[in-house]
Amino acid sequence: MKKLTANNTLLFLFILGITWIPGFSQISFGDAKKINDGWKFNLEDTRNAQETKFDDKEWQAIDLPHDWSIKGQLSPTLASATGYLPGGIGWYRKNLNVPNAQKGQKVYLYFEGVYNRSEVFVNGHSLGKRPNGYISFSYDATPYINFGGDNTIAVRVDHSKSADSRWYTGSGIYRNVWVVYANPVHIAQWGVYAYPEVTKGNGVLNVEVEVENGSSSKESVTVVNELIGPDGKSVAKNSQKLTAAAGKNQKVTTQLKVSNPKLWDLNNANLYKLK
Repeated sequence: MKKLTANNTLLFLFILGITWIPGFSQISFGDAKKINDGWKFNLEDTRNAQETKFDDKEWQAIDLPHDWSIKGQLSPTLASATGYLPGGIGWYRKNLNVPNAQKGQKVYLYFEGVYNRSEVFVNGHSLGKRPNGYISFSYDATPYINFGGDNTIAVRVDHSKSADSRWYTGSGIYRNVWVVYANPVHIAQWGVYAYPEVTKGNGVLNVEVEVENGSSSKESVTVVNELIGPDGKSVAKNSQKLTAAAGKNQKVTTQLKVSNPKLWDLNNANLYKLK
């Protein structure tokens, strides 16, 4: 029986509703490592740039975040939405070594933001396309990963249709990128949802947890929810067992009850923490 807890801490306010306070845009499960350093870039729609044997020695060496438009030539013929700077099509490449010790784990690539119409490749294989330039996204790269060796990440970014916003967007991988190693069975991305109810001096936190089973077999797990009070002490705790089918997601719901919860107001910013 595996014990499953959320990696990220969720803060909420015991008030009429619930207010989430995200600390960062990182993925919400597994061991995430930032991979912003050591990329290569070329502002051209280069043929076969996704292939592992492609020669990128002449490409520009960059670190992320990166915006190629900001260094372009201003022109009144360009769109005001881009600040009269050029868009275009660009390619990014990076070599990533994945230790053999990670074999058996899932390997995800998580992008906080790419502007826009991106396509991500690993070792020549397309992981998917993302038209939106603002919303973060992740791909499961595990089937194409060379464990114990080098892996080529390539990203094509198409901002050729640059008049697509009411404000300056920039062009390229303009936010952080992460590699995430995770157990095949984990809490799903955005898989924790909670909201409080307070009546007559009693509080209830309704919690929903979604478990993702990325393995090829049925797995039994225990989901533990614990509520920590403003003084750092545990005020409620609940454990639930579930059996997750292979390749499926499953949800559990529970209620954490608190007597006389300390409410939040401007003079008393009481915060409870859900683990």
